Amino acid sequence: MNTFLDLIASHGSCRHYKLDPLPAATVEVIVSAGQHASTSSNLQACSVIAVSDSSKRAELARLCGDQKHIAEAPVFLAWCADLARLERVAELRGLKQKSAYVESFLTAALDAAIAAQTAALAAEALGLGICYIGGLRNHPREAIALLKIPRLVFPIFGMTLGWPQKPVRPRPRLPQSAILHWETYNSEQDSALQTYDHEMAATGIYENRQVKIHDRPGEMEDYGWLEHTARRVSKPTRIFLREILKEQGFPLE
Repeated sequence: MNTFLDLIASHGSCRHYKLDPLPAATVEVIVSAGQHASTSSNLQACSVIAVSDSSKRAELARLCGDQKHIAEAPVFLAWCADLARLERVAELRGLKQKSAYVESFLTAALDAAIAAQTAALAAEALGLGICYIGGLRNHPREAIALLKIPRLVFPIFGMTLGWPQKPVRPRPRLPQSAILHWETYNSEQDSALQTYDHEMAATGIYENRQVKIHDRPGEMEDYGWLEHTARRVSKPTRIFLREILKEQGFPLE
């Protein structure tokens, strides 16, 4: 198989890092790879803040839900949707950026995500480990203040970066029949979901997480991806984000 495809298939989140520092030059190479990713209309509407200071990483770990690997990894990358730079570009040409709309924010958020994933592949190609940190949105006001993020910039997610202590463990993914749709969307996915539920349960990741069967008192069923995922999506999360986005100059009209 193509070695690059092997690299993609071997991805797993790294949450245990060696204490070895990461040279600034290596971070620059990884971010450069992200810069060469696709970007909407060549706007390049994203920025990344690299945090190597241990006290800042410790504070970010706290803000992101007390995730220890944020403090342990030598570098934390905060990937941001960035319309501030484009604001200045428009000013230099005597124009005003129209940044109040959902499309503008989506463009910047997607640029950040595409750049980050390309950077992640570059990091893994160099033998490094990464882990995406959605918890950066847990306390965005505090993170914005800590990183001195200006108006029209918003931290979308973080990423830990460092040398893995041990090989990462890739997780199975949904059957392609649930993801790839030919010509029209296929809503008949129950069989694929059940298959994946059993496959994920077999990995042991949900070990000792049994649940009661609702209509059969005293009986238990296996806790798998279906139950875990259903519980997560049945609860609202980070419902304060719209308000903070407005504070940062993203009214999402």
